[in-house]
Amino acid sequence: MEEKKIRLLDSQFAAFLAGRSRLTGQDRKQFQGIICRLSMGLAAGDTCLPLTESEASLIVASGLSGDGDQPLCVHGRLLYTKRYFCHERNLGQNICALLQQSTTLEVDGRLLDHLFPVENEEEIDWQRLAAERALQHHFFIVSGGPGTGKSTTVVKILALLQSVTGQQLRIALAAPTGKAANRLQEAVNSSVGKLAVSEKIKESIPQSASTLHRLLGVRRHSPFFRHNSQNPLLFDLVLIDEASMVDLALMAKLVDALKPGSRLILLGDKDQLASVESGTVLGDMIASLPENTVELQKTYRFDAGIKCFAHAINTGNAMEAWTLLRGDSPNNVTLLDGGASEYGGKMYCEYMAAVRRAIHLEDYKKLFQVFHSFKILCALRHGPTGVSGLNAAVEKYLSQNGHDCFGDTWYPGRPVMVSRNEYSLDLYNGDMGICLPDPENPSSMKIWFEQIDGSLQGVLPGRIGACETAYALTIHKSQGTEVGEVLVVLPEKESTLVSRELLYTAVTRARHTVKLSSSRRVFDCAVLEKIQRHSGLGTEMALWSGGMGRRVNVK
Repeated sequence: MEEKKIRLLDSQFAAFLAGRSRLTGQDRKQFQGIICRLSMGLAAGDTCLPLTESEASLIVASGLSGDGDQPLCVHGRLLYTKRYFCHERNLGQNICALLQQSTTLEVDGRLLDHLFPVENEEEIDWQRLAAERALQHHFFIVSGGPGTGKSTTVVKILALLQSVTGQQLRIALAAPTGKAANRLQEAVNSSVGKLAVSEKIKESIPQSASTLHRLLGVRRHSPFFRHNSQNPLLFDLVLIDEASMVDLALMAKLVDALKPGSRLILLGDKDQLASVESGTVLGDMIASLPENTVELQKTYRFDAGIKCFAHAINTGNAMEAWTLLRGDSPNNVTLLDGGASEYGGKMYCEYMAAVRRAIHLEDYKKLFQVFHSFKILCALRHGPTGVSGLNAAVEKYLSQNGHDCFGDTWYPGRPVMVSRNEYSLDLYNGDMGICLPDPENPSSMKIWFEQIDGSLQGVLPGRIGACETAYALTIHKSQGTEVGEVLVVLPEKESTLVSRELLYTAVTRARHTVKLSSSRRVFDCAVLEKIQRHSGLGTEMALWSGGMGRRVNVK
């Protein structure tokens, strides 16, 4: 495994603060080393740096920590930059306020029986348990892996809350990305139609979802949102899907924007990758607030193959996982025989054939279904087994097989991922589109994006400031999506960037088939490498939550 490298930013930041400290000589040199470690940790997703007692005393003696305008903060034996300390403290205090608002709601047991009919009296009905617990708390988490019924459960929770509160609750549905918001909306609308409740209750559940940024109100070129504690959201209940993707800063700003008395429900898989930015917020909350969390255990979507493979990865059992890959059964979890670029190229030839047949806007909508049926997911961005190398290799394969992908940058069928927020177009980093002719003006190419309402938005390529070809994606960028088949490509050499959480996230994107391109050594190292991020949120929240919450009375 490679050692973590000190970036120029780390060393320069450390030197900058050391030069402004009260320290001299060896103390300044030690201080500079500590700040360098802090900077490296922040880049890796930590929110703070653990210190020894002597190191904590040295930071305090530097004159750069404490209240006021000092850039650093020492809390116990944890070193923070002031920004992350404030985010963590404010989030903890606001969650504590939500915990204190918990009330006793009475629910008719017959209604619970109606929504959660008994299938097996000897098994725990985790979905019903989640619903009963959610009625107790203004802050609640429904956790569970893909296919465990998180969306179905939460729709029933919304129906129960609308029934027992006796009022029309204003509800907001949101997710960190447009892809995840689309999936949430589809899942909710599908589940609402199957609810065994009155039409009035069904109509009270919102049919649309938005991104978190849109919910909070983006301010262009500003880290702040329109909605905050001074201008709170008007909703009585806010539900956030894919909460594992939400970083510390965004979660702090969301909770700060809730109006007094409102409820917050988070959905997410604690075993997936944490946010790209700092923190492991969902994992910290689940670990420290067990009374406010139910983890769904039963899987409905996966067959035994993908489920067992994902479980082996998640528990660090590399031998069992590799045996599943190499065995004859299951046949939908296999080790790729051959090159990733050749297999990916063959799969995308089928997609490009569908592109040629697409003429009308309705054809374009169906084309997205074809495109989303297969994805190449890479652990790294660069190199021959990374996103850049495989995208180039797939384009070359397509060109060699009759699909001209090099004559023009904007060729029909080119899949594109936005890599920078485009607020004026309502497009965000990670949104995916397909380059296709404008049906009303075939000589003009546009990039078409799926909208949450099912329509397509066409955007001229020149209006998008930053985007990249997306036959292959990083596993991070694939979060919030479901794909029929995934080809997971690991690097040629072992890397600390390739972890158990990364591999688990990639595998659980697939609905039907997983293929893996990797050597045994790299695969084993990935399964055994578990991400560890330093955070003080969980410890603080566990202290704040002691003794809070009440039980629901079931009649």
